[in-house]
Parts: sequence; C-alpha cells; structure tokens
Amino acid sequence: MPNPLYDNLFGKHQGKSTVFLQLPDGSTVTHDAFLKLSAQYANLFVQLGLQPGDRVAVQIAKSPQALGVYAACVQAGIIFLPLNTAYTADEVAYFAENSGARVLVCDQARAQNLTPIAKATGAILETLNADGSGSFSAQAAAMPDTFSTVDRTADDLAAFLYTSGTTGRSKGAMLTQENLLSNAQVLAREWRFSPDDVLLHALPIFHTHGLFVATNITLVVGGKMLFMPKFDLDLIIDLMPQATTMMGVPTFYTRLLGDPRFNRELARHMRLFVSGSAPLLAETHIQFEKRTGHRILERYGMTETNMNTSNPYEGERRAGTVGFPLSGIEVRITDSSSGEILPQGDIGQIEVRGPNVFKGYWQMPEKTAEELRENGFFITGDLGSFDQDGYLHIVGRNKDLIISGGYNIYPKEIELLLDDEAGVLESAVIGVPHPDFGEAVVGILVAEDNSDLDLDAIKSNIGKSLARFKQPQKLIVLPELPRNTMGKVQKKGLREQFADLFNNS
Repeated sequence: MPNPLYDNLFGKHQGKSTVFLQLPDGSTVTHDAFLKLSAQYANLFVQLGLQPGDRVAVQIAKSPQALGVYAACVQAGIIFLPLNTAYTADEVAYFAENSGARVLVCDQARAQNLTPIAKATGAILETLNADGSGSFSAQAAAMPDTFSTVDRTADDLAAFLYTSGTTGRSKGAMLTQENLLSNAQVLAREWRFSPDDVLLHALPIFHTHGLFVATNITLVVGGKMLFMPKFDLDLIIDLMPQATTMMGVPTFYTRLLGDPRFNRELARHMRLFVSGSAPLLAETHIQFEKRTGHRILERYGMTETNMNTSNPYEGERRAGTVGFPLSGIEVRITDSSSGEILPQGDIGQIEVRGPNVFKGYWQMPEKTAEELRENGFFITGDLGSFDQDGYLHIVGRNKDLIISGGYNIYPKEIELLLDDEAGVLESAVIGVPHPDFGEAVVGILVAEDNSDLDLDAIKSNIGKSLARFKQPQKLIVLPELPRNTMGKVQKKGLREQFADLFNNS
C-alpha cells in the first residue's frame, strides 16, 4: 500500500545490509536491521490499540531506538510528536493534554514524574532508555519484525512539532507527509547528497534540524550517519576523518574553531558543513574558511516549514545571508500592515509558500488564520530583505524570539513565571549576544516598592518549571522598565543597554 513518506525514506531500504547508523563504540545498525526493529515497534503500537491518526509523544534520549519509534509511527500512520528532553514535567503535561497523545514514551528516570500526567490525560506510559532498554522495547521484542505499511496520502499528517507563542501558549505545528518528504528530497538534491555520504550527526532529534533535515536527507539517499548522543568536541574531532558532511548550529562551529586540533588536515575529507537554527556570525564564516578552506553553507528554516532557503552548493556562499529560495518554494517580502509585496531591497516581513509549509496549528483555527494566508503564504514573523543578487538577508523578528544554542525561546513564558515571584512587580526577558550560544537569556526585574529581591531564590524557583536552556543566565534589577508613549515596554532599548553583558565571558 502507498505511504509516500515511509516508502521513500524507509521502505526502499528493506533488505539492505548497508550501514545506516554507526555508534560511538564502533557498533553499527544496518538499514534492514533498523527497519525490522521499527516494524516491531509498529506492531506494538497496534497491539496497544493505536489507530492511524493517533498521536504518540516521546521524551527520550537520542538513540537508534528513538529513531525507530519515528519510523514505526510513519509506517503505522501515527502522528509522531518528539519533545525536547529538557522539558520539565509541567511542560510535558501541556503537550500531552493538548495533543491528545494516546501513548507517552519516556526515559525510565522520568517515569515517576510523568505517571500522573499519563493518568490525567488517559495516555499509556511506556519507557525507553538511551541504551534501548525499557518497557517499550521489552514488549516490542516479542513482536513480528515485519509490518504491513498503513496506507497514507501526501496530505495526511505525519508529525506535530510544538513551537511556543509570544502569549506563552505553545502551538502544535501540523506537518504532513508531503511537507517532510518534499523538503528532504529537494535538500538532498540541492546539497548533492548521495549514498556515499557519511553525515556527522551530533544534533538532537526532537528538533526539525536533527530529525527532519539531517536524518530525513540521509534516509532519502540511503547514506550513513555517525550517530552521536550529543555534541562532544573530542568525539567530533575523532570521527571527522570518517565523515563527508556535518550539520550543526553555530555553537558547534565556534567550539570547533576554539580547538587547535581542528585544522585543514582534519577537515580535508569533508565536502560540506551546514549551519542553521540560529544566525551564524560573519566572523565565524571568515575564521572557518581561513582555518579549513571550507565555506559553511548557511540556510533558513523553521518549525512550521522545515527549510525555505539555502546558500548555493555551487556558487558563492555569502556570509550574513541565507541564500536563495529552495526549488519549488516561493519567498516574498511584504509590508506587515498592508500585506503588499515590497520592492527589492526593502525590509519587510518574510512570507513563504510551497509544499514544505505546514497545514496549520493543532486545534487553533484562529491562530492558523492569522499566520497562514488563504493563498498559502505563511507569515513567518521574521523580517528581511533581498539584495540585488537575490540573496535573502534576515534582519530581525517581528516577535521577540530568543535563539540560544539553536533553541527557540519565547520571553513571555519566562516573564509569566518571573512576575509571579514574591517581590517582583514586573519583568522583561530579552536575548543579548553571547560568544558561545549566539544569544543568552536575561531577565530584567522591577521590584515592588523598591524592595530587595533574592535573585538566587527566584532563579531556583522558576527553574523548577523551565527547561535549562530557557532559564535566564542573569537577572538584573532596574528601578523601572523603559516604555514608549503607549506604555509598551521598549525591549530594543534594553537589548542595546545590555548588549555587552557577556562580552568577556
């Protein structure tokens, strides 16, 4: 039966003894062994009572088994919902409830905290650990290693990825089979991927970059991944001579440049370094090329669309830009108030249309209508312009999104927690430049009646409800927040005031 995503990513590798994953200990997983494992998982989902269109939420460590859950969901027609492993139980509770997940898979160490959530939402709780052990894999081991692929169409949903909003309420971006497959195919073609490629994979797989870009491209061409649990500088340097390609966030590349072992000789077998998820400093581009002879390829994407534009594989990879629209994808710059298309060179809001653009936000028709035009263009919330050569420059965001270490952080969620703290009158959360993470989260507080605030206690309290990457690296007390004549807090001024906060860190 046809299932476009499964057939083109996974199914075509059935029976192949070629290596799909190589692990840090040197062990390997072939394409065929991986598909047999994922078929067992698909059979288990059916035994647990799941139907096509049901949701499975996973908060598990990066492992071959974690990828197997993704493949199983695709094969069984189930909607896959990966969750950041740093999310707290409070955060997971919202995702489980909002998505209506029928099954919640987590690490055994989290089971105690997530059991009440599963009970409250009616989800089945299963465990799957980094080493592949757990209740889920134990049950799956008794299942057949073949599965009759469920019939799906290109327009059927394949995954949910949650992206926070400035209101603090997360939105579930509904991604179809066509969204994921079309993007993987066009990127594989434009970045010249082949079965001979070996991808150095140190990205998380709960995020579009590591899962729907890096992994899906490798699957489309039948290549191999050097599959690392996380970014480990020593391991990256050890494995690089075996690789041909690498994808990373800017932090990966700044850390490599900080190590003298990373040089032209080490990178001589590589054909492509890709960077995304956050802006790459022009200085990093220059230093990287000087050190290795390679010019990093920067591209632009987001949760709702996967990848939209890319610097060229052949031709000038221009620092400070994100290149040209990908094949089959339209990008336009419009006036944020009128929606009219702006002339070349003018700065406006970036809108995108193509087979990569998501179907909408789960159970949020009003929010979907606000950001997804009837003609199919998605209003990204980013501000940018096209230069005279057609390269897209991103100059800022309509929203006050913070990107730290490649992760999106929305200030409102943190501000709500800070405002609830004893003695805090109000707060403003901003992102300021950071030499390692790109941006760091900083909380600006105003105390009630100018009282003394216990900043350590406040950081500790909000840390109970926030993933570590969202927690402010510094809290600063001011007598008042800067406002315009309409009473709106002027975050731009705050960002300028504290722009050098981490210059010497």
